[in-house]
Amino acid sequence: MRVTEAAWLLLPLLLAACVSQAPVTRPDAGATIPPSQLPDAAPASPPPGLEQLPNPTVTHETPLPSKSRPYEVFGEHYEVLESADGYVEEGLASWYGTRFDGLATATGETYDVYELSAAHRSLPLPCWARVTNLANGKSTIVRVNDRGPFHPSRIIDLSYAAAVKLGFADAGTARVRVETVTPADFLPRPPPRYFVQAGPFVDFDSAAGSADAIATIAETRATVARARDAFMVRIGPLPTRTEAERLKMVVAFGREWSPVVIEQ
Repeated sequence: MRVTEAAWLLLPLLLAACVSQAPVTRPDAGATIPPSQLPDAAPASPPPGLEQLPNPTVTHETPLPSKSRPYEVFGEHYEVLESADGYVEEGLASWYGTRFDGLATATGETYDVYELSAAHRSLPLPCWARVTNLANGKSTIVRVNDRGPFHPSRIIDLSYAAAVKLGFADAGTARVRVETVTPADFLPRPPPRYFVQAGPFVDFDSAAGSADAIATIAETRATVARARDAFMVRIGPLPTRTEAERLKMVVAFGREWSPVVIEQ
């Protein structure tokens, strides 16, 4: 269940009138029908290929102040998180379909059943999230731009397209993991670097002496690094773990340096 932008503006009237709602016009039928009487459903003829719908590009978002304040829906009070950063939650997901297609979301954008979007009760709007179906491992990126689901057992309401992509449109619900994401999560990451490290040594002089011996055995440069109250000898960086493991065996041969491979 979710609440449209028009419903947010008319919420006091909605509460006073129990569940009375102004009629809306279905774009596909041209008939004026009260929203409460419209059944929610999947599109009658969805386009092929929704399972392979590409993820949208995650962009920087500034939360709307008007959607960052506490709010009430049908007598229930909801708090909004100060930030979406680092949010992770697991629980039940549902989806909403043609009943809301073409209507305004909480941010004022138009809901489209074929876009990858979502509704959430407490995340700042708008933001982005990665949703993963825990049963099959399928995941998708969604733009969170709506409020809901106002159902105590569910944590997120997905668009129809997102539910298809995650493989639970027919089932209706699925257990998922929701993780917020930002553009920084998609930047290219530098390749890992590997070091062979020996020690610890109680003082710099003993570490430096061992570094000279290790450099001779390994036929490469070794350096001394401070590690809290001790000293370590390091060789590297090395481009691959295989090369680091080979060098560790060379350093370990016949001595008590106890070398290890570390990754940074």
